[in-house]
Amino acid sequence: MAEILIAGGGIGGLAAALGLARRGHRITVLESREVFTEVGAGIQLGPNAFRALDLLGVGREVRDRAVVVDELRFMDGTTGERVAAMPVGPEYRARFGNPYAVVHRVDLYLPLLEAVRRHPGVELLGRHRVVGYEQRAGTAAAVLADGRRITGDALIGADGLHSAVRRQLVGDGAPRVSGHTIYRTVIPAEEVPQELRPNAVTLWAGPKWHFVHYPVSSGRYVNLAATRDDGAAEAVAGVPTGDGDVLAAFPELSGAARRLLELGRDWKAWVLCDRDPVERWTEGRVALLGDAAHPMLQYAAQGACQAVEDAVVLSGLLDGCPADFEQRLEKYGAARRERTARVQLVAREMGRRLYHAAGGARVERNAMLSSLAPAAMYDEVAWLHGREGFDPAAPEAG
Repeated sequence: MAEILIAGGGIGGLAAALGLARRGHRITVLESREVFTEVGAGIQLGPNAFRALDLLGVGREVRDRAVVVDELRFMDGTTGERVAAMPVGPEYRARFGNPYAVVHRVDLYLPLLEAVRRHPGVELLGRHRVVGYEQRAGTAAAVLADGRRITGDALIGADGLHSAVRRQLVGDGAPRVSGHTIYRTVIPAEEVPQELRPNAVTLWAGPKWHFVHYPVSSGRYVNLAATRDDGAAEAVAGVPTGDGDVLAAFPELSGAARRLLELGRDWKAWVLCDRDPVERWTEGRVALLGDAAHPMLQYAAQGACQAVEDAVVLSGLLDGCPADFEQRLEKYGAARRERTARVQLVAREMGRRLYHAAGGARVERNAMLSSLAPAAMYDEVAWLHGREGFDPAAPEAG
């Protein structure tokens, strides 16, 4: 049994804590906030996420809270035309082995938190902000903001987009500001006319903007997320925004989508950020995970999915009590770098070329998407959603 420290108590950190504890290790999770909680709104979960959650032992609990949708709809926000839809019903589930579902962020976080709290091998420490690390032979220590050191056999940096562990390990500066502002809210489903809340993820795409909505919390709420490529240069997170300001940011949105946007209230704004993929995820007995390793834009709907994949692969490689910790962590980075880098870059391209296309590019996009049969759509996402993409057995060490 090893003593493993995890910086960060978000989705990735808790998933790693659970996976490693189930492999027999003692885990200490160091969280900067006083209370272990999660903020935000909706998350989309592909079959790859459910496969990882099942391996972590919380798949059933997340499914109980999730809404399994019937299709992913792509609408032209300029004309109101239904461009394409990918069914994610029985044929999709048969191919990929799991459903496509949507949840409120807390409906993914709480099953992980509850499972971690039940596990005797995990200690959760709030108000423990990690600002760096130190290493000596055979140990890694988390350096806290108050100057204390907490020492273990390894340290996993799961401390998010602004990771202090990454800052020391990679040293690549501040995150890249995308110039895209996203406005999010969640509203009670009972306030939304039935025709405006299909059992689907619906995306309305317009020139330099798009609007997504879908049910969450077992259908009790509707998640709204509207994004504008407005050239924002400063990163902000969770800033309250007036209803009128949100409506004014999307004057082109009309029809059913406009009616739904007008129902939103208590909006909050984020300026989206990511980072370039990097080769180096580890240094000695320190490794990165989740957004600390591969922060990505939301456009591929894979941020949380990739974090739980990381947790499964990492815990598989650290099964038992390995003497070769540093080599195992290097194998973990090697197993995850290429896949997560591809998702990061695809997410950027989706925002630029797919969701925000204008003029002739919009016409070409619509023609391309409308020409795809469901089987062809499944082929396009197989690398991401399918078993052939995320194979936790592949990197197992002997």
